[in-house]
Amino acid sequence: MSDYYADRLSAERLKRCYDIAPPRVRQYLTAELEYVLEKIRPGDTVLELGCGYGRILPDLAGEAQTIVGIDTSLASLHLGREQLLGLSTCHLVSMDAIRLGFRDHIFDRVICIQNGISAFHVNQRDLVCESIRVTKHGGTVLVSSYADKFWTDRLEWFRLQSEAGLLGEIDEEKTGNGVIVCKDGFTATTVRPSEFLALVAEFDVDARIVEVDESSLFCEITPCESGTSATE
Repeated sequence: MSDYYADRLSAERLKRCYDIAPPRVRQYLTAELEYVLEKIRPGDTVLELGCGYGRILPDLAGEAQTIVGIDTSLASLHLGREQLLGLSTCHLVSMDAIRLGFRDHIFDRVICIQNGISAFHVNQRDLVCESIRVTKHGGTVLVSSYADKFWTDRLEWFRLQSEAGLLGEIDEEKTGNGVIVCKDGFTATTVRPSEFLALVAEFDVDARIVEVDESSLFCEITPCESGTSATE
């Protein structure tokens, strides 16, 4: 599948998805962001994977010293630069999350939230590997997916996006059990606790699973001193 978020769901169209979010989804988005902000310390250098138009970057900038947001959508990055004028600590870069152009161990926190691990449609193992590689020993990688308890509200939100013409028509026969399928080829999956733990099992990290607000499922990954991967 082509990069749906770069080709069809970027910039103002992506922003519209959040503008039409119902109250329970807005609660989910707020709770997820607040949880991330709790993990950031003054002086931190933070990388957000899939930053889009920079929706959460001003909030991150209020807690950290330096923020770097990457995305593959040039249109979203352009909108983000317009909206982030005056925030000199925020930097937006066009980059692929599985081919990060940063040296090893330079970020205190690497963030991939709101189910980016599914939305990017990349190899999830490669995404985790690159995230760990650029994170300092003792730093934190925060990757989130959706909690199963949030399924009904999540599906309602995607139906609203479909009705607004932001997504294709939802294929109700193929949608279920954590997977949303649209007839135009868009798909959104869910990463569950056992799948997160399987993804990080080969790496030299500490990992734990945390459910937030009965809506987000976080995998918190802390690289250990001895290295990033059992295969290196």
